[in-house]
Amino acid sequence: MMWDFIYKYYVGPTLNGEPYTIVDTLTYAIILILAVYLVYRWLKKTGGIDIDQQFILSTIPFVVLGGLLRVVEDTGIIPRPWNVILVTPIIFFVVFFITITLLVISRTLEKKGLIASYTKGYAAGGVCACIIAAAVLAYFGITETQISLTVLVTILTMAAVSSTAVWALLRYGLKWTFTENILYKLLIFGHMLDASATSFGIELHELTYVEVHVVGSHLIEATGTAFSMFALKLAVIIPAIYVLEMYRKEGNSQLWHLILLAMIVVGMAPGIRDMVRMILYV
Repeated sequence: MMWDFIYKYYVGPTLNGEPYTIVDTLTYAIILILAVYLVYRWLKKTGGIDIDQQFILSTIPFVVLGGLLRVVEDTGIIPRPWNVILVTPIIFFVVFFITITLLVISRTLEKKGLIASYTKGYAAGGVCACIIAAAVLAYFGITETQISLTVLVTILTMAAVSSTAVWALLRYGLKWTFTENILYKLLIFGHMLDASATSFGIELHELTYVEVHVVGSHLIEATGTAFSMFALKLAVIIPAIYVLEMYRKEGNSQLWHLILLAMIVVGMAPGIRDMVRMILYV
């Protein structure tokens, strides 16, 4: 009985690439919350690693890496059943392992005096991993499908314009001066990138893409347009930014940074994935 439930809501959808359901969406949300707390506890006990703005910025390449690796699976390069290592939720653990491994290596190298700053080494490791993943995808695009720079420019332009508009509304309309913080700007951009890629893929791309997340798919069905994703993102990130800032003023700065990172991840990573898929026509 228990196995039937697990297979229906977790194993089956993972193996078959099925859309998300309420059950697995809530489960993955709980896993994310738990992971943030456990990482916070672990980093607090690890001497010399400060959970600050520099640390979060150094982690962004790994967010991009997660999106790129997901596209590697989309291309079909990795045969079944090995492809499941790059499918949600297993890919979370894969990217987490890569991230922590490079963090520990960078910190060790700093302690031994081999590098000046572990955050720079850590970020460099993430950038190198992104370059490798991007090179694999570029080779696939050149040899198997195509690489559309038009799609790239269009989606990035949509994301840049919408991000600027949202930021200007918060900064100058609502007078939220704290949105000058680069991390809030990255949060806004990540979610606008996700909305831009989703709306472009469903409404404007030559191929037929669909929204696989529960809330987004229901909203698109109800409104009849994928551009409603922008409204959904605004309904989420504007209150979230306000609550995050209130917590920052009263709460734990280190945990605030990790929560903000988690919110950047859930917007930017799928945005990167969707955009690159559309660039490669996969």
